[in-house]
Amino acid sequence: MKLDTTEIKKPQPRLPRWMKAQLPKGKRYVQLKSLIEKHDLNTICTSGNCPNRGECWNAGTASFMILGNKCTRNCRFCSVPNLIPDPVDWEEPQRLAETIKRLQLNHCVITSVARDDLEDGGAAFWAATIRAIKSENPTTTIEVLIPDFNGKYEDVKTVIDAQPEVISHNMETVYRLTPVIRNLARYKRSLNVLQYVAEAGIVAKSGIMLGLGETRDEVLKTMQDLKDAGVKVLTVGQYLQPNSHLLKVKEFITPEEFKFYEEEGLKMGFKYVESSPLVRSSYHAERHVNA
Repeated sequence: MKLDTTEIKKPQPRLPRWMKAQLPKGKRYVQLKSLIEKHDLNTICTSGNCPNRGECWNAGTASFMILGNKCTRNCRFCSVPNLIPDPVDWEEPQRLAETIKRLQLNHCVITSVARDDLEDGGAAFWAATIRAIKSENPTTTIEVLIPDFNGKYEDVKTVIDAQPEVISHNMETVYRLTPVIRNLARYKRSLNVLQYVAEAGIVAKSGIMLGLGETRDEVLKTMQDLKDAGVKVLTVGQYLQPNSHLLKVKEFITPEEFKFYEEEGLKMGFKYVESSPLVRSSYHAERHVNA
C-alpha cells in the first residue's frame, strides 16, 4: 500500500480540550530526569513526548529505551530517527540497573529501537538488560516492550528465558493501515509473536492507536484478534503527530468512544484495558503484572 502524501499536507485538526495534559512536575520527576541525563540513558517517555510521564515518574514507574536512539525502521507515526545505529553499548544494562536501584523504582518498562542490523535483533542485549536489572533490583518488576525480531521465535525465546513479568509488543493499528503506518512490520507476524509469548506463560500485552483513519469495526476486529492470540492486557490511546514529517491526525476520538472500547475489551475477556485519549503503552504498567 502506497503512502497517501496528501494526508501529510492537510491542516492538522485543532487539539480538543480533553487532549490537554498537565506539565510534568514533582520532586521524584525532577530526580529521575536528572539521573537519566547523568547516566546517558534514553527513555521513550521523553523521546515520544509522552503526556503521562509526570504521573508515571512520580508514581515510581519509568519507561527506558535501550540499544540507542536510532532506529533501523521508519514507521510513519514515530519520531525516533531512522538512522544507522551506533555500536551496541554493553555497559548500558549495568548503568540502567544501577539507575533503577538508585531511584527505588517499583516497576520499570524497557523498550528499544528496532535493530535489524544485528543478527539477533538485539535479543541477547535484551536478556542481559533484564538480568542486570533483576540482579540489582530483585523486588522491581519488569515489563519489556519488544520489537517483532522479524518473527524469529528463537530471538523472542531469548527474551522470554530472562523472565520479565510482562512482555508487550504493540500492534499499533488495524490490519488495513499496517502497511502504511508500520515500516517492515506485518500484522500477522505481530500476532504470532504475541501468541508465542502467551503460550510461554508470560503476560502478553499489546497496544493500538486511534485517529489514523480506522473504523470502529476494524478496531473491534483487531481487539478480538489480540484476545484470540492470548493477549491479556490492552492499551488504546489517541495518535498524536510527533512532528510535521509524520502522518497527521485524521480524527480526535472522544472520551466516550474510548470508554466504549474499554467496555468491549473487558467483555471480550481482557484482564486489563487502559483506554482513554492520553493513554500510552506503559500507562499504569505497574498494575498489569497482576494479569
